[in-house]
Amino acid sequence: MPDYLPLEDYGLIGNLHTVALVSKVGTLDYLPFTRFDSPTIFAALLDAEKGGSWMLQPVGNAVRSKQLYLPETGVLLTRFFTQEGIAELTDFMPVKHHDQNCAVVRIMRVIKGSMTFRMQCAPRFDYARTEHETLTQKDGSLLFRSCGEDGFQFRLLGNQPFAATEAGDANGTWTLQAGETASFVIEATPVDDPDFIARNLDHYTEAAFQDTLSFWRKWVESSTYIGRWRETVLRSAITLKLLTSLEHGSTVAAATFSLPECVGGERNWDYRFTWIRDAAFTMYAFLRLGFTLESKAFLRWIMERCQELTDAGDLQLMYAVDGTSDLPELELTHLNGYRNSRPVRIGNGASRQFQLDIYGELLDTIYLYNKYGGGITYDFWQHVARLANYVAENWRRPDHGIWEVRDEDREFISGKMMCWVALDRAIRIARDRSFPAPLIEWHRIRDEIYQDVYEHYWSEERQSFVQSRGSQVLDASVLLLPLIRMFSPAEPRWQATMRTLEKELLLDSLMFRYHANDGATDGLTGEEGTFTMCSFWYIENLSRGGELDKARLLFEKLLGFASPLGLYSEQIGPQGQQIGNYPQAFTHLALISAAFQLNRDLDARHNGKHGGHQFV
Repeated sequence: MPDYLPLEDYGLIGNLHTVALVSKVGTLDYLPFTRFDSPTIFAALLDAEKGGSWMLQPVGNAVRSKQLYLPETGVLLTRFFTQEGIAELTDFMPVKHHDQNCAVVRIMRVIKGSMTFRMQCAPRFDYARTEHETLTQKDGSLLFRSCGEDGFQFRLLGNQPFAATEAGDANGTWTLQAGETASFVIEATPVDDPDFIARNLDHYTEAAFQDTLSFWRKWVESSTYIGRWRETVLRSAITLKLLTSLEHGSTVAAATFSLPECVGGERNWDYRFTWIRDAAFTMYAFLRLGFTLESKAFLRWIMERCQELTDAGDLQLMYAVDGTSDLPELELTHLNGYRNSRPVRIGNGASRQFQLDIYGELLDTIYLYNKYGGGITYDFWQHVARLANYVAENWRRPDHGIWEVRDEDREFISGKMMCWVALDRAIRIARDRSFPAPLIEWHRIRDEIYQDVYEHYWSEERQSFVQSRGSQVLDASVLLLPLIRMFSPAEPRWQATMRTLEKELLLDSLMFRYHANDGATDGLTGEEGTFTMCSFWYIENLSRGGELDKARLLFEKLLGFASPLGLYSEQIGPQGQQIGNYPQAFTHLALISAAFQLNRDLDARHNGKHGGHQFV
């Protein structure tokens, strides 16, 4: 089997329309072009032999390397160290307000000594399903054109000699001295677009580079966060921004598709879509850090989805970044998968699952916007009221749960507690804006849900709230109960739940979402790692419960499980490695939330106040 680098050996770059992953050995091994959910032109991450890659690296085996971001930017540096010298590779994608001129810029500069480099650009169009032709242009650039029906094409330009191979790739090798550079750009070139303006290499390496630095630094400067762990928090914020569509305002769940939750297993999903579930958390994170424009853009996207609904029951748990709803799940049988993890899937069949919890997350998002971002209109309120009425009528229905299980429907606690959120937030909005609403009925049902969760999802035997009605399964999703303000951290049953979760699901600072040997089933085989967002939820609960010293210790230990660049996938594997789609937005959202809460509670304690038990 070909060698695959650990996920933590990759850095993320992007232009707010799509993203790429660049390894610390100088290979660009993943790039959907030109949108997050577009077909890939490079996907060696999912098949090292057939997926396609763009390599720019020193020649030889005795090469050390390390990666870093230019502070407060999305510009990635990869440094190479050899006996002959030091070189630095700069990778970035210029930020544009549309995906025209979608480009990736790579600049290799020798800092010291003399080094020989090689470049190979080996695209494989349409997830490596479609052949391509390579054409030499008058200016010396190469045009790579798909032989598929769309005729998608891009060009490669550079300041060092390279040529097309018989296989349709581009190769070049050169020796550079200190101060010399090898610069290359790939640029999407739309077919028959009269408005397209081809840029020269100097534009990308000079003006676009400075514009990209300026964009990121100005964006970070707009943050109001000045607390502890600022660099870490802002790196997570930049990661979220890289996963957010500038055109549509929506945030994809992760940069990648089909990176396995269990290496060699079948838990391989496409996360390049926008989950309603993530909505409130995304809004909350951006608002907490002072990024109000992002929160408003995301809310506009949410409002559009609500206005499109013919019936409240038509709400999906996920959509494409542009809001379209058809996300058919397909298996790419020709790809071997990361470290032979099959199947490789694109699209997501879970989009058609019935999941009650999304109504709570959606109404919480609208509540936050109404409170912090600007009042909603009465016209939009009618859509909100329709959703609340639907919840009031359907909250007892079984569903697939927050973890999107693929076996039978159950009455998951996640659905019930988020139905409580839906009605609670609808009541709050109606009172705040004096909107007409059946408040007495909503109050009655909200209180009925509370009683149902308190009485019927509590296990006296386990001394914990459990995953579903009638089960004895422990599930870390219950960590949301205080975070959504349903239960107080001081509630005795909640405190008992925390102690049980610590004994059964926690490994130091790492939290499993559940254990299969505890009776949890989801219709899939294979073991899992710990869920990092659940780990951050646990730490935030410690802070809210007043256990600040313990919360800080575990938070700072958990930060040590990030990649060297401060990135997290969905899970931490058995050897402490990143597993699952990478990087994952929800994990970074949870980090921001935990850091914000813990920082505030530590400040409160320092100022002589109690800390904890506070909510924004």
